[in-house]
Amino acid sequence: MNQPRIRKKVTIKNSLFAIAAGIFLLAILVAVYWFALSNRTDRPPLIHVSTIAGIDAKFGEPFGVAQIDNISYISDGLKGMIFGIDTRGTIVSERAGFDTPSGLAVHKNTLLVADPGRNAIYKLDPSPTLIAGIEQKRGFADGNALSAIFNGPTGIAAGPDGKIYVSDTYNDRIRVIDGGKVTTVAGSVKGFGDGPGSAAKFDTPTGIAIWNDKLLIADTGNRRIRVVEPYGRVWTLAGSGEGQLKDGLLLSSSLVHPTGIAVDAAGSIFITDGNAIRMIGGSIPVLMTLTDENRGAKDGNRSKALFNRPSGIAFDNNGDLVIADSENRLVRRLSANSKGHEITANEIDSLRDKPEEFRSAAPARWPYDPPTAKRDIAGTLGEVRGEVSTENDSVWFHNGLDIAGAYGETARFLRDEKVLRPVAAENFATLRELIRMPTLGYIHIRLGRSESSVPFGDERFLFEKDGSGKLSGVRVPRGAKFKAGEPIGTLNAMNHVHLVAGRSGSEMNALDALSLPGVSDTRPPVIEKVTIYDQNWNLVETSTPNSRIKLTGNTRIVVKAYDQVDGNSERRRLGVYKLGYQILDAAKNPIDEPKWTIKFDRMPPNDAVRFVYADKSHSGATGETIFNYIVTNFVEGDEFREGFVDKGSVGSGNFFLKVLASDYFGNVSSSEVDIEIQ
Repeated sequence: MNQPRIRKKVTIKNSLFAIAAGIFLLAILVAVYWFALSNRTDRPPLIHVSTIAGIDAKFGEPFGVAQIDNISYISDGLKGMIFGIDTRGTIVSERAGFDTPSGLAVHKNTLLVADPGRNAIYKLDPSPTLIAGIEQKRGFADGNALSAIFNGPTGIAAGPDGKIYVSDTYNDRIRVIDGGKVTTVAGSVKGFGDGPGSAAKFDTPTGIAIWNDKLLIADTGNRRIRVVEPYGRVWTLAGSGEGQLKDGLLLSSSLVHPTGIAVDAAGSIFITDGNAIRMIGGSIPVLMTLTDENRGAKDGNRSKALFNRPSGIAFDNNGDLVIADSENRLVRRLSANSKGHEITANEIDSLRDKPEEFRSAAPARWPYDPPTAKRDIAGTLGEVRGEVSTENDSVWFHNGLDIAGAYGETARFLRDEKVLRPVAAENFATLRELIRMPTLGYIHIRLGRSESSVPFGDERFLFEKDGSGKLSGVRVPRGAKFKAGEPIGTLNAMNHVHLVAGRSGSEMNALDALSLPGVSDTRPPVIEKVTIYDQNWNLVETSTPNSRIKLTGNTRIVVKAYDQVDGNSERRRLGVYKLGYQILDAAKNPIDEPKWTIKFDRMPPNDAVRFVYADKSHSGATGETIFNYIVTNFVEGDEFREGFVDKGSVGSGNFFLKVLASDYFGNVSSSEVDIEIQ
């Protein structure tokens, strides 16, 4: 008797589901149709990048951008300030009183500020006035605006109706402030999922923008751009979640770490993603990359322009895109013409941290306790990782200093710092788990927990658990502060702290940049072998025993060498700091000054690995350490190029080729090869 009624209920349920799915699909089609109609091509494209401000090192970390009249407002997360900049790049106002100001928005010419360092939302009128949240209290609660609780709110946008939308970043929710109350529009727990209201899931949402009657969300952890409808339904506009930079049709494209988002007057969507500026536009909407995807600082044609973790973006009154270039500590402009200043190499260099300044910024200590007890150094900047061969593309430079410790030992911060990256902790439960602070990085650490993965109970480490109650992730929120000597976590099976010294893009040799008590090195590098090749990598042999090596064409020198500091065991072989060569006459008198061709005072780009290391070079956690340096090539800082023995100034005859290898402490070793130049 009940069976027909059951079938009827199922039929009704399926029908309702079909109707809902149809409405959802229709909403997406309408959005795409509106997108196509609104993407007019009657304005010049944005093609040129210039630098507006920051060359004078005024900023600590520009992050958010908003525009009022002809003034661009920039939040500085490191300094806790808001700067106003006019169209010439002159700072015309400064407002202090914040902790880690991040996203900015404007409503009725009033600046709105999301401050994750205080877990609060402010208006600047003219001094900071709290409008939502309980200062310094982290958690989640809707309700009256001044009793609501946030967890690292980073993004903010103001609707034309006066509603204020907030990306409550570490609650993984989108909230709204309206009529003196805070409610949740969408999101619930960390994850990924489209759907209505609390059924939808975000992962560390940051940038937020108004898109017609909808919200656009830079869903940073999910590596997607999401849309929130007025009634709370969430759907994905762009990104497959793969975590790489790939252009194309919206749902098959991929993003790295989308952070800032803005919409221009024509309806095109602009996104800061990783180190690039990207755009969604076109009659058939696609995701395209406008700038070079690599990290750096370079103005000019947008396709060759370089950024370093760009964050907030907003359009000024001229239709130019103003960009907070966070790691470069610059404010940049993407415009339709070549107006504005193009940053020079000297200006870029002046913004980089200098080792002597870096050393003096904090008292000397090791990343363990006791802080002055000397530790073994296990790896230095510039060492090759992986094995160099024609078949292997997976090789890179070691970018830090490895300091040995015991499995499970507590690692500690070297200096006072504040977390600024929205995603500062990465690679959970892998051997490369890390946290990146503004000036130092710490790798190979179980963040915030013991060797048995029990959390320390430090509320600055936000842990997630899976359905079985097992730890599945950790985040350290933007604005969290740590003191020198406080615990980071415990060493994993790599048994060392990998220290990265310097801001991203300005990594320095940590032996130079850090004060480590008791470090000494009286041992010069060891040169094991010198090998000479012609231009085509054919080995140059002597014709008879004890005869000179004849150099007839372009010649390459490869030196097998390694270094050790005092206290290193024989098996502990380190990379060499500096290498070069010199030509001596037959009486072994120098014909010219030594040519120092390879130097690791700063981190070279990884594209230079094969300009430093010849085949069979290898180092890492396992296997034999072999460093075969191509000392006739030039690699220093950002520059690298192929080179050969410079014979032009010496003429033909008998000479000695003197190969040089130096460590950071000034110990130099050499090896001489009897040559005949023809």
